[in-house]
Amino acid sequence: MTTTAKRTLTVAAVSLVVGLVVLGLKVLAWRITGSVALYSDALESIVNVVTALVALVAVWLAQKPADAALPYGYHKAEYFSAVIVGVMIIVAAILIVREAVLGFIAPELPDAPIQGMAISVVATAINVVWALVLIRYGRRVRSVSLEADGKHLMTDVVSTAGVLVGLALVYLTGWAPLDSILAGLVALNILWSGWSVIRDSVGGLMDVAVPKDIQATIREVIATNAEGAIEAHDIRTRQAGRMTFIDFHLVVPGSMTVDAAHAICDDIEAKLREAVREVQITIHVEPEEKAKHAGIVVV
Repeated sequence: MTTTAKRTLTVAAVSLVVGLVVLGLKVLAWRITGSVALYSDALESIVNVVTALVALVAVWLAQKPADAALPYGYHKAEYFSAVIVGVMIIVAAILIVREAVLGFIAPELPDAPIQGMAISVVATAINVVWALVLIRYGRRVRSVSLEADGKHLMTDVVSTAGVLVGLALVYLTGWAPLDSILAGLVALNILWSGWSVIRDSVGGLMDVAVPKDIQATIREVIATNAEGAIEAHDIRTRQAGRMTFIDFHLVVPGSMTVDAAHAICDDIEAKLREAVREVQITIHVEPEEKAKHAGIVVV
């Protein structure tokens, strides 16, 4: 296992621990106050813990090398985990809506709101720091699970901030139904978060192409490092977790030897590996009569 893989697993494991700590703090805040809004916030933290656990398993699977059963590797495990997380988020939102409706029907003012809000502020501060770590690290190593986990934590931060502002208003105005209204707003925010996670993951499962800037880099590398070839066409890319897959046809003169064509392919692959991290490349060599005059002209 590479150093990056070990570090990614460590980050995923720490995320689970952070989730448990934050969950404990938010449950404590809810138990002290009895607030429906803080209950909804604590329920979302349960989802955070499940999210972290699923992400840990997915990251571990994604590190496994390709084998006979899965010759392209286990990289898509992270997309499946992100879909599961999205579904869990939506389920949590539905449960929160239920509590919000019941609380609105029979509203009660929270107990000890100052103490509860203070504990929630501490939990939120922890989430802010860790969400930023997950998003930045997830993007750097192209871990879909860690980035999705970080985005959900940041959504949790936003919803918690809204809850705290609302509870302060409940405390100042004495209007109990506002507590349940806040819980409903949290549920809507969570629903949007869940949909976003599922939408992004489905794109990965459907073999979405790499971003346009990376596509441009790939085309430039091929064009400037295929001296001796004629053109490259039918360039296709796809993303599976942190792994990028590239395949294309390389047209060479019919008189070129296999050794010479293979050397050109080796040069292109070496430069692509420098430009695009963690990449698998397939090049199909064709004679010049197969040229389409519609791909990349070698310069």
